[in-house]
Amino acid sequence: MNTNQVYHVGDVTVTRVPELILDSNTPEYLYPQWDPSFIQEHEKWLVPGNMDKTRTHVFQSIHTWVMRTKRHTILIDTGAGNDKERIWIPRLNRLKSPYLERLKAAGVTPAMVDYVILTHLHVDHVGWNTQLVDGAWEPTFPNATYVFSKAEQRYYSDPENYPANNRVKFIIYEDSVRPVIQAGQAEIIEPNGAEFLEGISLYPVLGHSIGQMAVCLTSGGKEALFGGDVMHHPIQVYRPEWNSVYCEDALQARASRRWALDYCADRHALFFSSHFAETSAGRVTRTDDRFVWQFC
Repeated sequence: MNTNQVYHVGDVTVTRVPELILDSNTPEYLYPQWDPSFIQEHEKWLVPGNMDKTRTHVFQSIHTWVMRTKRHTILIDTGAGNDKERIWIPRLNRLKSPYLERLKAAGVTPAMVDYVILTHLHVDHVGWNTQLVDGAWEPTFPNATYVFSKAEQRYYSDPENYPANNRVKFIIYEDSVRPVIQAGQAEIIEPNGAEFLEGISLYPVLGHSIGQMAVCLTSGGKEALFGGDVMHHPIQVYRPEWNSVYCEDALQARASRRWALDYCADRHALFFSSHFAETSAGRVTRTDDRFVWQFC
């Protein structure tokens, strides 16, 4: 897995640090509105980089983004993590990935990270918040402030939101979120589009989860958007009305996706995805009344 692709947004550099590739989801599963005719129309870019040659499974990535400004080293989301009990997702159960070695290859050690910005608190976005040390979960990034939405924290910390037979999200909170709060390293916010750090603003993009937020970057007259899970695959650039099976509020998810697509197209902003395969980054443009995707 390549960690060497470095993007420049003004004076800021952005590097992808990969964790793993997912290839088990069928498009019919991922998108309940799936129309097989989509493949014929878009086969040139779908196969083989974003869908397997049998046209039966889509490719997705789990990775994080490292943003390095003049003042800060910032990690956007933290992937799935090692040693976590995830028996309901066998592919993520008790991982032993070399993620930290890949982070080091990108020029960053855990102690160098100043901020960890979590777009939302799902299993594949918070895993490396913590690591197992002598049987206990400790923050992986000892000098970092972990930033996440108050709505997410409120919802996922409340056991009343989980029936007895489905405590999955509570388990994730307990091993990957609560320890950073207990360590005094959390900054829990209400994203409203205001500048959080110089050139960095956090916008609510609800729908996929109850309090998801996007990270907007402006530097040197250039812009970028880290969209979290407003989209899971480039398919949704062309079909923004299609929600993934993982979206919690259909209407809000579609509105947030449209906002992100308009933002990128109108501002010529780079889009840094959470789950697109290939480079995971690219640009959105408009052709007539439709959007078009191009990897960078």
